[in-house]
Amino acid sequence: MAEPAPALAATADGPVPQVIVARGTMRLLVDRDFGLLTWGKVFSVTGIWVHSVVAAIAVYTATGSAVAVGLVAVAQFGPQIFLTPLSGTWADAGDVRRQLIVGRLLCLLGSGGLVLWYGLADPRGWASAGAVLVGSFVIGLGFVVGGPAMQSIVPALVTREELPAAMTLNTAPGTIARVVGPALGAFVVTHLDVAAGFAVAGAGHALFLVAILPVRVPARAPRAADTDYSVRAGLRHVLGDRPLLLLLLAVTAIGLGSEPTLTLAPAVAEQLGGGAALVGNLSTAFGVGAVLGLVALAVLRRAITTEWFVALGLLSMTAGSVVTAAAQGVVPSLVGYGLVGAGFSIAATAVGTAVQLRVPEVLRGRVMALWMVGFVGSRPIAALAVGAVADLVSVRGAIVVMALAPLAALLVCRPATLRRLPA
Repeated sequence: MAEPAPALAATADGPVPQVIVARGTMRLLVDRDFGLLTWGKVFSVTGIWVHSVVAAIAVYTATGSAVAVGLVAVAQFGPQIFLTPLSGTWADAGDVRRQLIVGRLLCLLGSGGLVLWYGLADPRGWASAGAVLVGSFVIGLGFVVGGPAMQSIVPALVTREELPAAMTLNTAPGTIARVVGPALGAFVVTHLDVAAGFAVAGAGHALFLVAILPVRVPARAPRAADTDYSVRAGLRHVLGDRPLLLLLLAVTAIGLGSEPTLTLAPAVAEQLGGGAALVGNLSTAFGVGAVLGLVALAVLRRAITTEWFVALGLLSMTAGSVVTAAAQGVVPSLVGYGLVGAGFSIAATAVGTAVQLRVPEVLRGRVMALWMVGFVGSRPIAALAVGAVADLVSVRGAIVVMALAPLAALLVCRPATLRRLPA
């Protein structure tokens, strides 16, 4: 939980502020509140990635279409585009802990419902794909309800001095899940079946619910009568802060550039002569690269400013896409996926930290909702675009398309344009 304001210790010379030392990574990880939230996110986000990979394999197996796989992302992340800003308003004015619980209950319902469906029926073809799309849509509603609360709660549990380390740890569950989730999902499907894969995904959300129950969230300040809590106020603030607007454009490009690594994984694996196991290996390579990206962040944090981290991440994503498009074998493809993953974690962490430090607390939920619209809401657009190019032109052409978004963001969000960001 965030430390209280510096207390005043009485001395002969009068009150003197007591210095509160910022907690390091290990102390944050074992903290009852921030630590439990972080470990709970590891389980839940792993469940999300297990679901995404199992759903991609199930739909591609049933239909043989990359566009159909793209529809999974549309169902899972499409609701973000229209409903998340409203959820951000709830996060600024409501009970964020309740939002987290309700959101993950919906995710559990989405994956758990598919377990029952596959257990009671024997769906094939588009009937199977349709069931997966419905379950993924329910999970998407869970993202809408709990997503902004998940992002905006972090500063409430740590001090401002601890926020950079906390935001790196906040990215870590997604990175760990990106390594473990795809490989676990592909392994379960290969050795058991699709229903077992969705059961594992649901178990991740159940474990998050167990972890979040003891977490204490500080009470927010009472709603001020003269404060505008509307979505419009959040948009107005973003439009009036150019560096913040550029950061949200950058995170949109990160979402656009990273989504095709999942949507195209079954088609890339088939082109390379592999199956579900290779789909898992490609996604795991992305995750390993993301871990290395976090290591680079930790090592270079004091030497490189935020705007250069953003540029480095976008450059790595672009280069990784080009390498993957040019690859003629499995190993170069894995390297390309790894480069995209490294750039993804570097850029996403840098942008997320800068946004959290820049936004006033009263607007944090609404601005982080816009952050999620860009980061997650862009994924359905990317999935459909690259899926169509893969089906109509070629898989390699689709991979080239996925490099355009981070390249454009790299040109627009140059370090010189972001120089006002905090280090």
